[in-house]
Amino acid sequence: MSQIDSQSKFAPEIGAPGKKPKVDKNFERPGGSFEPSDEQFATSTMSDAAVAGQWKLMWWKFRKHKLAMAGTVVTIIIYIIALFAEFIAPYHPTTNFSQYTYTPPQFPRVVDTSDGIDFGFFVHGYQSEVDTTSFQRVFTVDESIKIPMGFFVKGEPYELWGIIPMERHLFGPKNPDDQAFMLGTDRLGRDMLSRVIYGARISMSIGLVGVALSVVLGIALGGASGYYGGRVDNVIQRAIEVIRSIPTIPLWMGLAAALPPGWSGLKVYFGITVILSFIGWTGLARVVRGRFMAMREEDFVTAAKLDGSSERRIIFRHMVPSFMSHIIASVTLSIPAMILAETSLSFLGLGLRPPTVSWGVLLQEAQNIRTVATAPWLFAPGVAIVIAVLALNFMGDGLRDAADPYR
Repeated sequence: MSQIDSQSKFAPEIGAPGKKPKVDKNFERPGGSFEPSDEQFATSTMSDAAVAGQWKLMWWKFRKHKLAMAGTVVTIIIYIIALFAEFIAPYHPTTNFSQYTYTPPQFPRVVDTSDGIDFGFFVHGYQSEVDTTSFQRVFTVDESIKIPMGFFVKGEPYELWGIIPMERHLFGPKNPDDQAFMLGTDRLGRDMLSRVIYGARISMSIGLVGVALSVVLGIALGGASGYYGGRVDNVIQRAIEVIRSIPTIPLWMGLAAALPPGWSGLKVYFGITVILSFIGWTGLARVVRGRFMAMREEDFVTAAKLDGSSERRIIFRHMVPSFMSHIIASVTLSIPAMILAETSLSFLGLGLRPPTVSWGVLLQEAQNIRTVATAPWLFAPGVAIVIAVLALNFMGDGLRDAADPYR
């Protein structure tokens, strides 16, 4: 065999034109394991994205949104606190210490420098004196008194979720006879930290329940409006326009005032939830209507009709799942609006009422001059509202951007 023939025979193996050289993926470099080049890594990443499902693409895009991830973590923490409020709160929200009214916060410390350097979890005690001008007892933090604190300490007995009897709290004074108020107390001597923790359960859950009802109404009425069209669409759209044309605050006030004054706190809670849901479904219904009108002539809907699927199956099995990501993003952005609406109604005295504990009810305590002048810690529920709303908005923005992962 000639030299030319031998070269042409092995040309495809050594990179002849039109042939790609074979690459051994198990090849190990002298320094260690196989490391793909940048081009190979980009190619593999693109191939993974090409076969990934919609939810995986959403997650890949969502985790790149730093604020959304931070908001998600904060939101999860708030809901965990609300779920285990009895265990996390040092005291029951209605427990009052009449000798400690309007006491300032006792900030926890881990280093004591008053007498050398001492490490530990503690708070400083109080020293009281009578104001000669107003003849009111005024409390100040006395750094010479040290109250040891601990975790998983015994305290007031309670029932977790109203079922499991317990007496252990996440943190509190090691000596049950000592009192520690990390966010101070209100006019009746009730611990503000415990009341804010318990208030998270009502304020955060009313957003979830209200949005759940709004989603049901929005998908059902908006889907019927966009799928059937004609007279059904006209009736539903005119109803939406009437509701959206009424000023929100007067409508809330009118519906909330219609609640019977003798109702218990639980009934008022569900009444306020229904009121917020009755107002909040219109925006989602408009979005669902537009998507249904765009999809009802699509090939997959026509194929489902020819296959003999019922209208309910076409709507809930084929059409709604196709834009479920957008619904999730809309729902996440609607929860802060529900929380602010409940807070506004309760702050005005038209929503939840004491002894029910919510952030809006707690802010009613801040409607006096003394709070602004001498007890600013009573605005702590407002800070909690700001944190929760910002966290939910950041998470909702991230979900909205990730809802279209191909963009």
